[in-house]
Amino acid sequence: MIEIKVDEGELKSLYLSEIQKRLDRIEFESMLMDSKQLCKMLSLSWPTVEKEFIRDPNFPKIRLGTKWLFNRSEVQQYINHWSIEIRKRGAKV
Repeated sequence: MIEIKVDEGELKSLYLSEIQKRLDRIEFESMLMDSKQLCKMLSLSWPTVEKEFIRDPNFPKIRLGTKWLFNRSEVQQYINHWSIEIRKRGAKV
């Protein structure tokens, strides 16, 4: 006979951990990001993002009232192109 014992605390911890992973994935895959999500994606502070990217007229951005929004896939394409150009010029990214 097989006996299974379940630690409810451990089960709840695993369940909550899995839910958080899925929520993080949904957030990552969302189409539009706000400025905080952009900073998190780029691992940069907002002043650095403003200096290096927001001031660039080619950077994909949308101003909606006082809020900045960014299309995730367009930002990824821009950053890929930007990093290639930076390397071509001999700078480190």
